[in-house]
Amino acid sequence: MSRQASGLKAWVVQRVTAVYLGLFATYLALVFLVLTPADHAALLAWVRAPLVTLGLLLFIPVLLAHAWVGIRDVYMDYINAIGARVVALALTAFVLLGAGLWAMQAIILAQLH
Repeated sequence: MSRQASGLKAWVVQRVTAVYLGLFATYLALVFLVLTPADHAALLAWVRAPLVTLGLLLFIPVLLAHAWVGIRDVYMDYINAIGARVVALALTAFVLLGAGLWAMQAIILAQLH
């Protein structure tokens, strides 16, 4: 990639992930506004549907990638000290990874109960 196009990959990742996030968030909003699960068992049954599970399992890494690229760009633009930037990036990566693993675990455990 040339120097002139160095931000192109991040820009494309942001746009592609935003499309999926927007579409899936719209789907989630419609489900919870129109087809509101009556109780916990109904919610679990909905989450266990294969396409819903697939959508949720795809949603999490897409959301994390979108968040990472966005936050990384903000840090690159506004944190000038390299050491502080590395610490901020490392802490952010740790938090995003932990949140992602927790969310994936919750979806997988919903399949088992």
